[in-house]
Amino acid sequence: MFYDKFDVIRAATVAPVEHYKMDIGLLQKNDPADFIVIDNFENFNVLQTYINGELVAENGESKLAHLATTPINNFDAEPVTAADFYVEENGKKVNAIEIIPGQLVTNKVVVDRHDSDVLKIAVINRYQKSKPAVGYVKNFGLKRGALASSIAHDSHNIVVVGCSDEEMAAAVNQIVTCKGGITAYSKEICVTMPMPVAGLMNNGDGYMVAEAYKDVDKFAKNLGTTLNAPFMTMGFMALLVIPSLKLSDKGLFDGDKFQFENLMAE
Repeated sequence: MFYDKFDVIRAATVAPVEHYKMDIGLLQKNDPADFIVIDNFENFNVLQTYINGELVAENGESKLAHLATTPINNFDAEPVTAADFYVEENGKKVNAIEIIPGQLVTNKVVVDRHDSDVLKIAVINRYQKSKPAVGYVKNFGLKRGALASSIAHDSHNIVVVGCSDEEMAAAVNQIVTCKGGITAYSKEICVTMPMPVAGLMNNGDGYMVAEAYKDVDKFAKNLGTTLNAPFMTMGFMALLVIPSLKLSDKGLFDGDKFQFENLMAE
């Protein structure tokens, strides 16, 4: 379907300004000079970006100076051991989180914990010392190693998925050492992007941060996961309000029944 390019531009610029009754954004007299310069209306490549009349980006490169910051971070988690992820063998069948690729909703399934595509997942409270809450996840796809992250909506505790308790512990301890970040670990190889700002952001140069994320994501996928965004997926496995089954630092939570669920299936 073809849309007139000026209608598209208006929808992206003028329409939201008028709808939300904003006092900027129309480039009228006395408005801040916030605008972009493009090469042509066919390719629409942005050549320059101006904010309040100041050139802040040109040919894909930022001209904004890096501002040093003092990170604020509430991170009191302590190192863990492989034994912290142990689950007693009092039955093979468990309630598990089944990932649906490309979606935030999950299925609640009963699986044999020893199935090839069933992995352990755990959430560790980052604000105080506590025992990891351990569950099982299906369709994550890791074949070796472990992934861990301090981006775990909404509480942003530490979440980890792994192929062995030892690797899960090593990945979590890397996050603890950095006081936040994302990491992929396998056989003593650890690729990490620290996030010292609240355990959620890196205060370094944006281009360097982007490259660091690519490195961790690439190594994670080398470990076997076929998920398009494994860390994004993992981060939402702790968001309890999205059905059907999620994991908090207090255990499995059934979003349909809105109550905690037993790990062992009846």
